[in-house]
Amino acid sequence: MDSQTQMKQVVADVAIKEVKSDMILGLGSGSTAALMIKSLADQIRLGKLQNIKGVATSFQSEVLALELDIPLIDLASVSQIDLAIDGADEVDPGFQLIKGGGACHVREKLVASKADQLLIVVDETKLVQNLNQSFPLPVEVLPNAWKQVQEMILEMNGSASLRMATKKAGPVVTDQGNLILDVLFDDGIKNPKVMEMTINNIPGVLENGLFVDLADKVLVGKIENNTPVVYSPPRVS
Repeated sequence: MDSQTQMKQVVADVAIKEVKSDMILGLGSGSTAALMIKSLADQIRLGKLQNIKGVATSFQSEVLALELDIPLIDLASVSQIDLAIDGADEVDPGFQLIKGGGACHVREKLVASKADQLLIVVDETKLVQNLNQSFPLPVEVLPNAWKQVQEMILEMNGSASLRMATKKAGPVVTDQGNLILDVLFDDGIKNPKVMEMTINNIPGVLENGLFVDLADKVLVGKIENNTPVVYSPPRVS
């Protein structure tokens, strides 16, 4: 197991300690969240956690949970979620996030906004001082609007490229049947709250990957003295 996978595994294992029996749990997407779902299944199988119901944030997490016999319920059937555990592509000191590297950020944001607590699990490579200086912001757009949205983002001093699929011809298609524009601004994103609203107000945009004022706690995995460890950084306001 390489060092990055070790960091992801240890933080996934620690995150499960936040889960209590009888919870409705938001199941995140991505590589770290997948390890968390596997750790959750182990605890359920051992009888240490009982009556857990999961709400999947993507087709990926839904398939994995079903394979591991984690009971699932639909997002529309719940009024609130006790705890959501998810990864992130970037985390700044104020716990503002960029998500959507796996093109799941619409469902992830729906789950996060309904959760009493959002716990973010990452390895230390995801911590940044300023968002969007290296990782592009995913913007989900209606298929016939991508070019129009791209041009409007250009007017905002941003570059937007259509995300192309691997192992298939053409662009990435989301679980909702839409396309993804990956956006980089010249100086990154200084005001995530304003940028989130501005982009979402562009006609043709469904949602973007800025998660503003949603994360309650962040667990970070790192390698220290050749050993994977976890810490929880304080939020910097």
